[in-house]
Amino acid sequence: MNLTTPKALARLAGLLYLLLALLGGWAELGGRGSLVVAGDAARTAANIAGNESLFRLTMVADILMATVFVALGLVLHRLLHHVSERAATALLVFVSVGAGSILVNLTFQAGALVTATQPGHPAELVLLFCTLHQQGYVLGGVFFGLWLLPAGYLAYRTPMLPSVLGVLLMAGAAAWVADPLLAFGLPDAPEVIRTLVEVPTTVAELGLLAYLLIRGVRTPQGVDLPGA
Repeated sequence: MNLTTPKALARLAGLLYLLLALLGGWAELGGRGSLVVAGDAARTAANIAGNESLFRLTMVADILMATVFVALGLVLHRLLHHVSERAATALLVFVSVGAGSILVNLTFQAGALVTATQPGHPAELVLLFCTLHQQGYVLGGVFFGLWLLPAGYLAYRTPMLPSVLGVLLMAGAAAWVADPLLAFGLPDAPEVIRTLVEVPTTVAELGLLAYLLIRGVRTPQGVDLPGA
C-alpha cells in the first residue's frame, strides 16, 4: 500500500478503526461480558478464577486497542492536518488521553484478577474491582467523545469527506459526553434514554468507518488533494 496518497491513508485509518472496534467490542462484550455477573460476587469470582486465560486475553485486547487508537489518531492527523493544524492536534491529544485512560482503567481489572486467583479471596472485592472497571469505561467515554469533535470539524471543512459526516461526528461527540453525565448524574433515569443517546454516536462512527474503508476519500473535480 502506497501511504503517500490521501486515499491510502484514509483506507489505513478505516482498517485501524475496524480493528479498534473489534478489539474493544470483544474485550468488553465477548470476554468480560461472559465472566462478570452483575450483583453476584461469588459467580464473578469463580468465573474469573476458572477462566483466567480468557480474562487475561481481554486485558491484552484492551492494551492492543489503546495502541491501535493512538495509531489511528496519528494517521488521521497526517491525513487532515492541512485542513486545520490546531484541530488535528486536538484530535491527536484527545485520542492519546483516551488511550491512556483505557490502560489506567485496566488497573482495576488486574486487581480483580489478582484477587480472584488468590486462595481465600474475598469475592466481594473481586466484584468491586470489576464494577470500578466498568464505571471507568463509562467515564472514559468522555475522551472517546471529545476526539470526535475535532474529527467532525475537520471532516466538515475538507472536501475529501462529506460535510454531513462531519455534522454527524460532532453530534456523536456530544452524545458520548452526555452518556457518562446521564450515568452518574441521573442513575435512575430509564435505560431507554441512554440507549437513545447512543444512537447518534453509533450512526456517526459507523458512517466514518464505512466511508474510510469503502470510499477512502473523495476527489472533487477541480480540487487538488495534498500529498501525505
